[in-house]
Amino acid sequence: MRWTPGGRSDNLEDRRGASGGGGFRGGGGGMKLGLGGTVVLLVLSLIFKRDLLTEFSGGGVPSGQPASAAQEAPLADANEEKMVQFVSFVLDTAQASWHQLIPQYRDARLVLFREGVQSACGPASAASGPFYCPGDQRVYVDLSFFDQLERQFAAPGDFAQAYVLAHEIGHHVQNLLGTEREMRNAVQRNPAAGNQLSVAMELQADCYAGVWGYTAARAGILQAGDLDEGLSAAAAVGDDRLQKMSTGSVNRESFTHGSSADRRAWFRKGFESGDPRVCDTFGRGR
Repeated sequence: MRWTPGGRSDNLEDRRGASGGGGFRGGGGGMKLGLGGTVVLLVLSLIFKRDLLTEFSGGGVPSGQPASAAQEAPLADANEEKMVQFVSFVLDTAQASWHQLIPQYRDARLVLFREGVQSACGPASAASGPFYCPGDQRVYVDLSFFDQLERQFAAPGDFAQAYVLAHEIGHHVQNLLGTEREMRNAVQRNPAAGNQLSVAMELQADCYAGVWGYTAARAGILQAGDLDEGLSAAAAVGDDRLQKMSTGSVNRESFTHGSSADRRAWFRKGFESGDPRVCDTFGRGR
């Protein structure tokens, strides 16, 4: 990608020097798990031989445990500053695009944290991956996820990282348009449809990420190979691939984010059209 380091977004909150907020129990209050979500926890549990899924969902670190050295690191971390400026650039360009695309767009804020964070959706650990909280209209990111994206999920490149952020901004768009509220209401009426609706939400966020990719390409930000990086990242976090990595088998009924093929397809659809109206993953236009 073509970009020049130079400052931080006004919508950036840096909490890397704060503690995780006293334990990581629960992910309630409507929190949207980020890329990989629950399946990422399963993969990391195998890697670290530790039940991160149970910790995140309710049996986690005891409240009041002292913060780690990483959580107490200074805000001005020279080793991460270029990445901080990069996520600022992606955040600002993505939001500028959405201001042009939908009249009711209001900026989200992006929170950087280490290991654990407290949001309006409850406490969360970095193991959940980047996530969007509709309760406070913030995207939460631990920068270490981008290392995992490259090393563990074989999805390197700056546009792969940009795709992750654009996907989470896509959830903010859903919140502003009322899609997130509609989905919650639909799940309350029909809990059995929860997984299917979750997949539709995630694929729509992928499509919205592609819409931003279209505007970035037209603005001359993208370079040769960037689209392939984005498509590879979308495929890398498909439910089927992550389940295969963690358990050796695939159970489509338990999908929450969509298959690798579907994630690639919807990202490409948004990228090729640049029109959020094509992102009808719920089939409401049929």
